[in-house]
Amino acid sequence: MTRSHQTIAVACLLATTLGLASTSAQAFDRRIRLTNNSNRTIDAFYSSNVDSGYWGGDHLGQYVVPPGYSIVIDLDDDSGYCRFDLRTVMDDGTEVVRSNVDVCTVATYEID
Repeated sequence: MTRSHQTIAVACLLATTLGLASTSAQAFDRRIRLTNNSNRTIDAFYSSNVDSGYWGGDHLGQYVVPPGYSIVIDLDDDSGYCRFDLRTVMDDGTEVVRSNVDVCTVATYEID
């Protein structure tokens, strides 16, 4: 194999490896189970990937999560990100904000 063929082979291998890494990052499950362990109702739930800076819409829409209940929420925003900032708004107006949550590895997100 000539030096130029080796260079092309290495470049193809790197491109394939980088492509697989990108594909596997996007293949992660970004669904979480939001569990309300508090004594207040969750009125709203927002997320933002760590580089967005924008909360977006309320994931609960017209629904709420009463104490003792949970709901599954898909946080996939097509960005490929796994790390999100999460904002929970309770019925009394208090907010719980947690930064840099890895939603690709966290299956259950609990509010106490």
